[in-house]
Amino acid sequence: MAKNEARFVRVATLQELQSRGYMTVQINGNTVALFYHQDRVYAVDNRCPHMGFPLDRGTVRDGILTCHWHHARFDLASGGTFDQWADDVRKFPVEVRDGAIWVDVAPHMDVVAHQQERLRVGLERNISLVIGKAVLTLMEEGRSSAEPFRAGLEFGARYREMGWGQGLTMLVCFMNLLPVLDGEDRPRALFHGLAAVAQDTAGHAPRFTVPPLPDDNADLATLKRWFRQFIEVRDAEGAERCIVSAVRAGADRRQMADMLFAAVTDHRYISTGHPADFTNKALEALDLAGWELAEPVLTSLVRGYADAGRMEESNAWRYPIDLVKILEHSFDHLPEALEVGQVRRQNGRMALPTRDELVAVLLDDDPQASADVLLDALRRGMAADALAGVVTYAAGLRIARFHTSNEFGDWDTALHTFTFANAIQQGLRRAPSPELVRGIFDAAMSVYLDRFLNIPPARIPTLNGQRPTQPPALSELAALLDRQQQVNQAAQWVADYLAKDGALPPLLAQMGRLLLREDRDFHTIQAMEAAFRQVSQTDDPILQGHFLIAAIRYLAAHSPTVRSQGQTYQIAYRLHKGERIFEEA
Repeated sequence: MAKNEARFVRVATLQELQSRGYMTVQINGNTVALFYHQDRVYAVDNRCPHMGFPLDRGTVRDGILTCHWHHARFDLASGGTFDQWADDVRKFPVEVRDGAIWVDVAPHMDVVAHQQERLRVGLERNISLVIGKAVLTLMEEGRSSAEPFRAGLEFGARYREMGWGQGLTMLVCFMNLLPVLDGEDRPRALFHGLAAVAQDTAGHAPRFTVPPLPDDNADLATLKRWFRQFIEVRDAEGAERCIVSAVRAGADRRQMADMLFAAVTDHRYISTGHPADFTNKALEALDLAGWELAEPVLTSLVRGYADAGRMEESNAWRYPIDLVKILEHSFDHLPEALEVGQVRRQNGRMALPTRDELVAVLLDDDPQASADVLLDALRRGMAADALAGVVTYAAGLRIARFHTSNEFGDWDTALHTFTFANAIQQGLRRAPSPELVRGIFDAAMSVYLDRFLNIPPARIPTLNGQRPTQPPALSELAALLDRQQQVNQAAQWVADYLAKDGALPPLLAQMGRLLLREDRDFHTIQAMEAAFRQVSQTDDPILQGHFLIAAIRYLAAHSPTVRSQGQTYQIAYRLHKGERIFEEA
């Protein structure tokens, strides 16, 4: 018999149902609710698709079945819901033969296609429970996370008039974290990312992209020049048309990255680094979802560039020391430094400064010395992305040494520098250019400005000193973060774990799990993802330890939250497993 061929089963007599009005029957493991209403027999799944309450306890009136738990309403004939948060209830074909009721419970619905549609509804209406239930089905049995991720990316790029924001950034961060998470935590990560997109787009008008220039053979160098000019005068529409035209003209990933990052670094540390990080995340999103989404995704960045605050206008960057003047002077010498360094690399005549030498200067109190040491490192042949990595490490140390006597909001100040520096490094690895190298210097100046956050500096626990007898249990870290402000204690726990040669993958998985159990905090998610990225790029256990100490300190400072989002996901998970949650006291 074919899979979807009708398979009717005799379940009751018509007289019995007429006398009772409703009843439930068991058919091949399905609990089916039968209703006799307006001289017709109806059969639906007895499990309310919202939260599983038995529908036979509901009320039928004028052809509408109402669940008595949350008052979800359903068309009894079709199963369609009038409340999008509830989902349609499954209805079964019914026949009455010689006074007997026959019901067909053979599957007639593509469950995956249905949950893809439900994901769309959850995104449109910002319903986290619907998103959670959809994700659990779409990632069931080893299915790829690519399709739900792509759906969220397309939705976020289209339905937020202001363009790329925190929601899409969190979605990409969680997607990047998936490989280090335990399998059971991966749907939860994608749930958080998609729910963040829904929340970030809620109440916003859609975004309409502009068409390309009529000539699709436009010169890419010209489009890049025009793009930067339009951003300079804050003309988002003109800049957006340049992006679309460049993509249509065949610009590849590297060329588009070069175009975007040049504009991001034409001014100093714009909007505390967010546009640079958003650009990096948008490009990573396209790596995951496919270049065919380049137009809607990349154009979503433009408003953030055009409307950005520029640190040339900031008092802190001008007084008492004019950091912008220092940078402009350094940029005058940048082409020469890059050329000399390239020659030395080609000739094998490099004499590179050590990481510790560079970091000591960057963390000191002399911004001119920071700029000079960066130029010197480039002249001596250090690759730009490697130099950016050193600055990112220095920025990470600001978080690792952040003293809890600071104002709580200052955690974000240190975080902004770290994620900006990470974005510049990732950009240089993707599309190195002299323009983007300027971002290294911007990051160094921000590291300098953050120096007050390390007065006094918090002690970084030693990673190679007195070792415990064995690595502490991962559950201990979870217990620590159940209490507020266990910042230094959590840092010490990570140091103890690593000092005893605790395996890195379980630690990353546990830190990821602890991030997921909290309510979403944009900056905490950024901090964790950037730290994990840096850990993946080095084999140096000291660097890995310091990045993880920075990340756990940031997470501990922002834990515990109410964890309401985790409760929503847990409800979705239990419903997905078929649990009867309405029966608990």
